[in-house]
Amino acid sequence: MDKVLRVMPVMGLLLIMFSTAYLGPLITSLIYQDGYLADFGLALTLNLGAGVALWLTTRRFQSGLRPADGYLLVVLAWTGTAASATVPLLLSVEGLSFTDAYFETMSGLTTTGATVLTQLDTLPKSVNLWRHLLNWLGGMGIIVLAVAILPLLGIGGRQLYRAETPGPIKEMALAPRITETAKRLWYVYAGLTAACIVALWLAGMTWFDAICHAFAALSLGGFATHDESVGFFDSALIEAVLMVFMLLAAMNFATHFLAWRDKSLKSYRRDAEAPAVLGLVLTSCIAIGWFLWGTGTYPDFWMALRHASFNLVSIATDCGFVSVDYGQWPVFAPLWMLFLSCVTASSGSTGGGMKMIRFLIVCRQSLREMVTLLHPYAMRPLKIGAMAVSNNVIFSVLGFITLYTLSIVILTLLLVASRLDFVSSFSAIIACINNAGPGLNEVGPATNFGGLTDFQTWICTTAMLLGRLELFTLLVLFTRAFWRR
Repeated sequence: MDKVLRVMPVMGLLLIMFSTAYLGPLITSLIYQDGYLADFGLALTLNLGAGVALWLTTRRFQSGLRPADGYLLVVLAWTGTAASATVPLLLSVEGLSFTDAYFETMSGLTTTGATVLTQLDTLPKSVNLWRHLLNWLGGMGIIVLAVAILPLLGIGGRQLYRAETPGPIKEMALAPRITETAKRLWYVYAGLTAACIVALWLAGMTWFDAICHAFAALSLGGFATHDESVGFFDSALIEAVLMVFMLLAAMNFATHFLAWRDKSLKSYRRDAEAPAVLGLVLTSCIAIGWFLWGTGTYPDFWMALRHASFNLVSIATDCGFVSVDYGQWPVFAPLWMLFLSCVTASSGSTGGGMKMIRFLIVCRQSLREMVTLLHPYAMRPLKIGAMAVSNNVIFSVLGFITLYTLSIVILTLLLVASRLDFVSSFSAIIACINNAGPGLNEVGPATNFGGLTDFQTWICTTAMLLGRLELFTLLVLFTRAFWRR
């Protein structure tokens, strides 16, 4: 109970800060006169009122956050802001249940991109912007933004930052103060977003579509303003622009900052993940393009390469845009894309999955074990690039992958038990836990998650949260050790 009371004042401040996000759809509603100004005004008022009330009633318990408190606050922040964000959807989308609204907002904030909504082309502009703004805020993490602002209010942010950020970036200091590190990551994130908006506009999108798709591309969120997703535009140039920015978003943002600061590409060569990400994705694009052409799915190689490249890059980076119904391709291609969604994104990126660094560590540890069988007394340290990886890190990675695999198995079985077919169940969980968006069959690129039952929807919502918070952050709350004084 002490932990809960300590984090409640900060949670109130986070809700107050989150209220500023409603200004985006409010301004959009004013510009387009879509009739939803009052709905977003009410949602802002309720969110701000809840934040102020929570802070006023619990501020007497405010004290320095302890290391374990960060995990509880991160979980409350993601679940609480997702609940708060449902208000405008419930007010503006007729017949939408709270379960589906919560799924939509959780999908937005976790940058999953799975949706239960249809008729996106006619959805009010302010509502569509709200969905994409949730993508963008969730991309780098509401908490990483918070640690750049909350210190101004006298609240430290290191515990939040460490609980929120994935992989090796937890230990990477771009500046002596954690606040400066968070700010610099957000500068890079915002700068790339602005560049993507301009590039998409020059490629032929309207300013509104360019803003929304840039928000979704840099966050790897995958929400779209049209039911046909990027296929609506039928433009190879727009697809090429999005591929570039999706690949940039799938790399470590700390590496982008170092490259910008040093005015050199050497940072990418020194990053063990970046060459592996690019090499795996580009090789897969060519191979799948060749496969689709060879199986007669497309009449010529260049058309096959275009569609294979865009959709593979989108799913592999855990974005979720689609340009064609790849569910109709020979099954090997979409299954390979789902596998790539597990491993492609770098640590410190906006993508999900197990992350490329963990995949590299597991692969090299497996090779080291085989060498040890042949040469039991050989001393072979495991290295990723120039960095030696300690056994503690290896054990942590193996523990994560064990939990990751078990979570996929258990959640898939729960969906199968609820009478959803196996392919739909398995692909839905893979897509949700990797924050990748569409799956196959009933949740494939030509459909959405709107046909699921409430039970199935909550299972997928849980998978999204597990994936975004990298399992441990959420599951640690269910251990006795966490609640012990």
